[in-house]
This record gives sequence, C-alpha cells and structure tokens, in this order.
Amino acid sequence: MGHPNVPLSYKQARAHRNKHISSRLQPYTPNDNLNNALGAIRVLGVELIEDELKPHLITVLANIREKKKGAAEQVVISGILPILALSLRSRGPLTLLTAKLVAELAKESVVRKGFGDAGLVTALLSVLTSTNEELLIYAARAISRMSYDSSKQQELLLRRGAVPRLVAILLRFPDKEALEEVCLLALCNLSGMAVAEEAGMIWERGVPVRPGECVFHGVSPHTCGFASSVTLIRVSQWGPGQYMVSIEDFQRCSSSFWNLHGNKRAVHWFPFFSLGSCSNMFKVIKFSTRNIPRTKSLKTRVFHTFL
Repeated sequence: MGHPNVPLSYKQARAHRNKHISSRLQPYTPNDNLNNALGAIRVLGVELIEDELKPHLITVLANIREKKKGAAEQVVISGILPILALSLRSRGPLTLLTAKLVAELAKESVVRKGFGDAGLVTALLSVLTSTNEELLIYAARAISRMSYDSSKQQELLLRRGAVPRLVAILLRFPDKEALEEVCLLALCNLSGMAVAEEAGMIWERGVPVRPGECVFHGVSPHTCGFASSVTLIRVSQWGPGQYMVSIEDFQRCSSSFWNLHGNKRAVHWFPFFSLGSCSNMFKVIKFSTRNIPRTKSLKTRVFHTFL
C-alpha cells in the first residue's frame, strides 16, 4: 500500500523509473559470488580446512583468470592476502592451489603492490625450497610477474635471496624444461630486463666455457623482422656453494643492419652469492651504449640501450 494522497499514475511512473535505473546500473554491481568466496576465506582461512576453503579459492581463481571487472580490487579490499601467505607457508593440501591463485594475482598491479606487507614475498621464497615441480613453477612464475615492471619488488626479492633460490632450482632440476624456463624468465625480470611472458622467448642450454658453469640462451624475435633479442645467462661456480650469475642481452640482426649499427648489448649481473646465505646479495646493472650514433632519435637510442 502507498500513501492514499499520491496518484496511482505517479506511483506507477516512479516504479517504472526506479526499475529502469536499477537495470541500467546492474553491470556495475559488485560480484556477489566473488564477495561471498572472499568473505568465507577471510573467516575460515586461519583454520586452513581443505574441504571448506578449496571451493572458495577455486571461485576466486576463476574470477581472476576470467578478468572479471573489479575482481582484483575486491581481492585487495577483502584482506585475504595474509591468509594466502599462511597457506603457502603451511605446505598443506591447499598450497598448490594457493600458489596458482597467487601467480594469477601477481599479474594485477593493484594486488601485487600489497604482496610485501602481506608476507607473500617471504612465503613464495619459502616455497622455492620445495621438491614439488608444479608448485615450484607457480611460485617462480609469481616472482617473475611481481618483478616484471617494479623496481621496488625487484629490490625486495633480491634482498630476500630470490636469486640463490632460483639458481638452486636450475641446478637441482637440470632436465625439467618448463621449470627451467620460468626460473630463467624470473632471473631476467629480477635484473630489470622486463621480459614479458608474451614475448615467446625460447630457451636452450649452451656450451659451458669453464667447469662448473651453466649457460642458457634465450631468443625472442622482434616484430620488425630484421632483428631478434638474444639473452645469455651464465651461472658460474667460483667455490663451494659460491656462484655468480651474469645476464647479457644483445641484438642479433641481419648483416646489413649489423654493419650499420654494430653490436649493442646490455649486461646485468648478480656478482657472488652463496646458496646457503643471502645476506650479501646486491644488484649491479650496466648498459653499454658504445657506437650509438648521436644523430639517432631518442627512440632509437632507447631501443639500442635496453635491448
């Protein structure tokens, strides 16, 4: 019943207008399914009960993978990141599913900004000591995505010993191509090279120059057709448990282009570290710009400098 003094025609028109506004705003309403899952994870997460949490984690993972509008923001607001860190550190039945979810969340800049404060950085690094190959792939992929375009995340991961752990995986699993590729990509991104997964880089093992050395070549073709980016990663042993990682990035061009511009390459290196101690880790990046014609445009100089 409405107010007796309000004409029926007015009430009908108002109801129609409200219905029209409601239908027009519907696409912008929050994702209730995702909200319910996030709420359940926040409430049940401390217990880490597999049967209760698993379907909710799957729901969140599906929403992030499908890039549902506002899903990443809802995850941030929900406050579940510390619970995901707890799940990774627990090494329980939910750890693999959690690692998959964290790897997907690492694609979203709005989410990965909070990884450090939530404890996810240290949790991911702890996972890198696992013997589960699939778990290692997702953890390394998350680290690679975190450090892709963030110098802050790169420095944090370097200080916490990401490089020694990634190198240890390369040495422990020499014949696992998928795991090898994701670790090499993570090393490139930690050095600040910003190599996207979509670049289609193809990795193969090279011939070592000295004993105790591992060499990897990565080739990523450019769309311009006359040049390709070649990445050379060397892991050299200098003593018991002591290694040096050097990353060189240079152009491979057609003969005519090579004669015109010469060989331009960038060197990224992580000097010495011990697989047992990460306190002395630091990063040095040098870009060689020799023989770049000064008459070239800024775009050309940047192209040569950073490839």
